[in-house]
Amino acid sequence: MENTTSVDNDEKFLPFQRYLFTPVYSLVLFFGLIGNLGALYYFIFKIKQKSPSNIYIINLAVADTLFLFALPFRIHYHLNDSNWIFGEAMCRITGTVFFANIYISITFMTCICVDRYIATVHPHTYLRLRNTCLAALVSTTVWLVSGAAMLTFMHECPLSSKGNMCFEGFNKDEWKDMAPYSLCSLILGSLLPSVVILVCYPIVARRIARINNSTARGARRIIYAILAITVLCFLPYHVMHLAYLLSRLREIREDWIYILRRVTMALVSLNSLLDPILYYFATGHYKWRLKRLRLKKKKGVYAISKGF
Repeated sequence: MENTTSVDNDEKFLPFQRYLFTPVYSLVLFFGLIGNLGALYYFIFKIKQKSPSNIYIINLAVADTLFLFALPFRIHYHLNDSNWIFGEAMCRITGTVFFANIYISITFMTCICVDRYIATVHPHTYLRLRNTCLAALVSTTVWLVSGAAMLTFMHECPLSSKGNMCFEGFNKDEWKDMAPYSLCSLILGSLLPSVVILVCYPIVARRIARINNSTARGARRIIYAILAITVLCFLPYHVMHLAYLLSRLREIREDWIYILRRVTMALVSLNSLLDPILYYFATGHYKWRLKRLRLKKKKGVYAISKGF
């Protein structure tokens, strides 16, 4: 592997990036827009009685849709060999929306996780807390905190040390300046939500495994879908982002780290394509919307029979 102590030598990877990102982003854009816009229409206009999970799904679909609107700019950017032509303002806006979606999406998935955890493991507590006002308050808080972080990132983050690149090609000093933001977002926006998802959902899965009905089976499918999205899309990206950040702070360039980071950037974009699978489970045969809430005791386990 080639090690250097200079600014990122991205040029030799331009063909690789073009052939990687262009088809992946185009696929995500086309099918993601269909799935997320369809979900927004259904959950906003067709479902009259909203549940907390519905509120979180709506916000997740909004975050994904904003991300998808930024993708055409990224597609053109990579088709144009990482030559940004839309100006500094659009670079900051689309770049911030692009990266913010990674953290906003996993946060709302965590909210769904906690909602399902409480409903399954602590049903009596869920009956007291289950209201859309609380879910709306939590969602508003997520957007306000994320918005403040996005504005800070948009204003403070450098764009590039090289030509017309957008959020690429940073030198060591710029990586040092970005390190606090990167580490903070990694811990608060990735590590904690991932721990919640990876810990809570197996508990929920074990609990509902003792309940043999179609509702429980549907809930398990939702659980496995969210676990799969977390493991496939989010965790690889954050692991490689941390590895890449550490390598740049040491001014060591390992080509395999750079390549894997780009691959995981393509993978993390797939979450906006895969999230509609959750919406299908929520609106199809495996409904999370409560038509009626009743508690029944079965083998010592309380279950919300229509809670998923």
